Amino acid sequence: MEPSGPSRRTPGKAASQLRKGVLEYCVLALMRDGPRYGVELLRELGETGALATSQGTVYPLLSRLRRDELVVTSWRESDSGPPRRYYELTEAGHAALTEFTGTWPGFRDAVDSLLAPTACARRSGEAGE
Repeated sequence: MEPSGPSRRTPGKAASQLRKGVLEYCVLALMRDGPRYGVELLRELGETGALATSQGTVYPLLSRLRRDELVVTSWRESDSGPPRRYYELTEAGHAALTEFTGTWPGFRDAVDSLLAPTACARRSGEAGE
């Protein structure tokens, strides 16, 4: 039996946790200007680098967004194969994206202020006074 101690962190865990937290809103943002189909969303997320993910993550997310009535779907014929399911923001989806867009800068700035070395050093100095 191993002694209990700090949990072992897997490489990339921070990136994975961050991606989980924002992926829903990034997918909604990709649909801001019009309907998108799943593979198209995967490709665009992959092009960002940091948001690259798999079908096993995106399709369940899209199903949840549909159940939560943030997106609606429709089938469209494709010139290059079978019909595709397109996902489009609903009014509630636009509202959720607007809320996130308003919240994100303050959240990002708060995290940045805590991560900045000068801020950490300044707080440490204040604590010792």
